[in-house]
Amino acid sequence: MQNAKNFWNKTALKYAKSPISDIKSYEYTLGRTKSYLGKSDKVLEIGCGTGSTALLLASNVQQITGSDLSDGMIAIAEKNAREQKVSNAEFTTAGVNALPFKNGAYDAVMAFNLIHLLEDTSAIMKRCHELVKPGGYFISKTVCKPGKGTPLKFKLLFMVLPVMQFLNMAPFVKFMEIPELEHHVTEAGFKIIETGNHPKAPPSRYIVAQKPK
Repeated sequence: MQNAKNFWNKTALKYAKSPISDIKSYEYTLGRTKSYLGKSDKVLEIGCGTGSTALLLASNVQQITGSDLSDGMIAIAEKNAREQKVSNAEFTTAGVNALPFKNGAYDAVMAFNLIHLLEDTSAIMKRCHELVKPGGYFISKTVCKPGKGTPLKFKLLFMVLPVMQFLNMAPFVKFMEIPELEHHVTEAGFKIIETGNHPKAPPSRYIVAQKPK
């Protein structure tokens, strides 16, 4: 299995040029996410990649911070922020197992297309709970185990992935069942207040959860 940092550093430029596969689903969940954010909010996105989502959300909040273990991704995010003249977004290189942020510092912590790439889901969910203020939100979107109706190209990808990992061509990936994913969220201390699959196949589970006050 390939080291995750090395994998994403190698693919950063290609990833940055790749179009969003389902723009309708992306725009819908982006809109739902905006509805939970306020102009005075401080927000953290872990696994931010090239920062495209963080930069789209920046105008809705006071400050947004993006972190990613790939310094290649972060370099692209910082370049995009400069070119788009977004002054309230900052980016830092940090793996999810060593997030250098203060507990209770954020009104919302977000993780989009990330959780299925993490080996210790329980630990990172606990860390997210620590980072969120009481009454704040954890917002995520995660590709889950495919079911009926999943397009053939995705089924083939899921079948080939273990071989690619064996050949050191792909990093760790674990596609959970939706109940297992949601259990990790609630076990960390969050209360789930909104869910949905966007898209439906393979299910990309959108979750909004709140930390009790």
